[in-house]
Amino acid sequence: MTDGRAVEDLVVGVLGGTGPQGRGLAVRLAAVGQRVLLGSRDAERASEVAADVAGRAAAAAGGSEVSVQGGSNVDVAGAADVVIVAVPFAGHAATLAELATPLAGKIVVDCVVPMGFDELGAYVLDVEEGSAAQQAAALLPDSHVVGAFHHLSAVLLEDLSRPTLDGDVMVVGDDRASMDTVQALAGRLPGMRGIYAGRLRNARQVEALTINLVSVNRRYKVHAGIRVTDV
Repeated sequence: MTDGRAVEDLVVGVLGGTGPQGRGLAVRLAAVGQRVLLGSRDAERASEVAADVAGRAAAAAGGSEVSVQGGSNVDVAGAADVVIVAVPFAGHAATLAELATPLAGKIVVDCVVPMGFDELGAYVLDVEEGSAAQQAAALLPDSHVVGAFHHLSAVLLEDLSRPTLDGDVMVVGDDRASMDTVQALAGRLPGMRGIYAGRLRNARQVEALTINLVSVNRRYKVHAGIRVTDV
């Protein structure tokens, strides 16, 4: 777990940190002073992307010092306090199956969406365990798996000319302390809130809502997000 430390003192690892969603989350978190580790199957590529992320985050932070480093997925999983999983769903199970030991006892935040495309557009892929987050929980029995960050546009995350993001992060999980930490981490992003959205068994609906947002984006040429009212 996090030993009672404040969320701003935690090291956040991002598996799949060289992809659009992982890179976007990394640059936003680094820009607010979070220590970030970028993970990839290719450690050299991760280091290259980390240097770019650090430069952009520092510029957005007005030249303040930022901390972003790259490495292999296994090294990042072992060194980080909280790990965000942002790999493509096609590699989700294989990636996590190799990381059960370094991720034991840690908060693992899964933002992966099982999504396919055909001539009718985007659709939800069936997952035997029920959802990507539940698949992660099955593969990581000694970790505290939380589902979150599904509905944030990678385009907007990386667009640091927009200092704030308008939306909420729906958070699902079974461990209250872990969910509180992830909600607090979401709240570090200017304009965002972390909102409790139920137990981990409800992750399927949260993941699937991303498909609806893809449809909204395509129809209206936007990068839509989610805002929960009356909370």
